[in-house]
Amino acid sequence: MSSPISPITSSTATPASDDVLVATSVAAVVPTKPDSALVTPSLSWEEAGVQRTLRWRSERGASPPKVVVIADDSMSGDNAYRLASEGTGLLWRGDFQNARLLLQAMVRRADKASERKQEKNAKKELAAPTPLEAFNLHRQAQAQRARMLGMLLLEFGPDYTIALRRAPDVRRPCIDAWGKADGEPTIASLRELLGLVSANEWHKKGVEIPALGEAPDNRIYPRYGVFSPQRGEYVDLVATTPLPKMTPSLAFDIGTGTGVLAAVLAKRGVESVIATELDKRAMACADENLKKLGLFERVKVRKADLFPEGQAGLIVCNPPWLPARPSSPIEMAVYDEGSRMLLGFLAGLSAHLAPRGEGWLILSDFAEHLGLRTRTQLLDAIAAAGLKVLGRIDAQPRHPKVQDKTDALHAARAAEVTSLWRLAAV
Repeated sequence: MSSPISPITSSTATPASDDVLVATSVAAVVPTKPDSALVTPSLSWEEAGVQRTLRWRSERGASPPKVVVIADDSMSGDNAYRLASEGTGLLWRGDFQNARLLLQAMVRRADKASERKQEKNAKKELAAPTPLEAFNLHRQAQAQRARMLGMLLLEFGPDYTIALRRAPDVRRPCIDAWGKADGEPTIASLRELLGLVSANEWHKKGVEIPALGEAPDNRIYPRYGVFSPQRGEYVDLVATTPLPKMTPSLAFDIGTGTGVLAAVLAKRGVESVIATELDKRAMACADENLKKLGLFERVKVRKADLFPEGQAGLIVCNPPWLPARPSSPIEMAVYDEGSRMLLGFLAGLSAHLAPRGEGWLILSDFAEHLGLRTRTQLLDAIAAAGLKVLGRIDAQPRHPKVQDKTDALHAARAAEVTSLWRLAAV
């Protein structure tokens, strides 16, 4: 039976010691073609005297835990936090709503542990970390937190249903993220499921984009795993920067994501836009948004690694802003390891610009304030690609973290500026 998600009271008794069961991570080889195979991670454990193995799902690329505890409503928050911190998976067999409350309890304990660590370091009167050190420490802490909170596990049926008391119907969020159910049961973390549900709500509600016109016909509907245009300053830059002297008949939007920038260009009068993307989710998301906006005939989504064939009078790119390695596939919209996309865009821009065309690079200087990249390195890369800077338009960020002085990266966030760089071939 499906039920709405709502809080209830949870028991705090500890489980019996014989509930601790050892599980092993194995890899099942699922043939797809005669000469190719797909390695699918799985989780094996023993329960009620029966050995079981199910497919393991993790959008952040986490490995399945090697030890599993069968957990239910009797598990306390302290015990759950301790076991999860040790890397033990908690396979939930109790009430679904109590699982959500248990996860909240684990979050509170993780927050308190972080506060105690900060207080301990403050008493040691250690020198303040450099911005780069603070960034690395922050990412390390976030990764550890995600691992721990990802240890509360759920079993999903062949059609993505959850056979727990008061479990909600999560089939639609799972289909949106994982694809059509293939009739095979699976295991994933509760935290990841809540992320799917939250993303599905955003997908249904949409994000209002004033640059696309009047409400309610100005919404973009992001999908799970596709960067949401909630930070409006980069969209506003593309919407307000003067177009080249003659409005180009053709524009490219490199790495389109939700398709929002391609839609803005079309709304500004560009006759035809080619939006490129490699990610299947993003391509489907962009197609859906462009259809809803009535722009599907003027904006075409193409699968391409950066540039499509040909030349355009305007080429726009908003690459991931931080040149660091993503710790999970889901972070690839934020982290651009080795500045691959940025440098690839710069290197190929000149060849794909029509005569007197412009390339618009939308980039935050957040990486500069963190010590991940210098302004000199960026300018050198632009020059090395045979490009010149025609101008730069800046915008201040408006997201809430700018004002959050408790954020570990507050100093860098407070100084951040997002810029649209107008580039042309030398």
